[in-house]
Amino acid sequence: MTAKIIDGKKTAQKIRLELKREIQNLKTKPELRVILVGNNPASQIYVKNKEKYASEVGIKSETIRLPEDITEEKLLKQIKKLNKDKHINGILVQLPLPSHINEFSVINAIAPEKDVDGFTIYNKGLLSIGKPALTPCTPLGIIELLKQYKVNIASKNAVVIGRSNIVGKPMAQLLLNEDATVTICHSKTKNLAEITANADILISAVGKPKFIGKKYVKKGVTVIDVAMNRDTKNNRWVGDVDFDNVSKVAKFITPVPGGVGPMTIAMLLKNTVQAYKIQKKMVK
Repeated sequence: MTAKIIDGKKTAQKIRLELKREIQNLKTKPELRVILVGNNPASQIYVKNKEKYASEVGIKSETIRLPEDITEEKLLKQIKKLNKDKHINGILVQLPLPSHINEFSVINAIAPEKDVDGFTIYNKGLLSIGKPALTPCTPLGIIELLKQYKVNIASKNAVVIGRSNIVGKPMAQLLLNEDATVTICHSKTKNLAEITANADILISAVGKPKFIGKKYVKKGVTVIDVAMNRDTKNNRWVGDVDFDNVSKVAKFITPVPGGVGPMTIAMLLKNTVQAYKIQKKMVK
């Protein structure tokens, strides 16, 4: 058995094309502002890709670059200014932030209707009661991938490895909203392989290269690999999953790179359009 590859690049491209057509029919273009504090290399690359794809679909995107040593007070003033600007539909603060800035305070200063990352308490609260407005992009992208490849979610055993506020917890909630039976595992979980071996859908966001081997999965499982780990020995990116071996028993599997990553940006663009619609009262 050889797993079918879940192609995130191809799916993201399809979504961007759909968004481009949708935006062409709007009265005005949605506008996105990305706040980048400091010079984190990974953040620089990620923001550059956001700008590229936003422009491709017709979203007006600008990056506000702020110095590493900016005070939290000044950063909050910048967010408040964007909140008040009626032309701005989406606000995103690129993470991580410098250690002297309180990430929680900054994220929750963003107006909920402009929170295109879906990280504010308000939007997470809506997600928790099954009424999401703006949802964290990576988990949302994973659900979209599963649906695009017609992977049944309802009544399936789904195991999420990782309990972060960005991926693990919202991922579990989205799976629950799709009627899966969900188990969350983490660093303190005992007998991990016994739990994951019962999963119909396994989503890993551990951050350990090739951690998930064949003993962790059963035949016919769908495997979603969220992690991007640098293999310095071979100078390449790898995921949590031992792809070569697990792909021999799985039914579906995402590659790294080219799986979940492209979907995160695609969902950011989709959230920006959704935020525009919410503000224009085009949706409830």
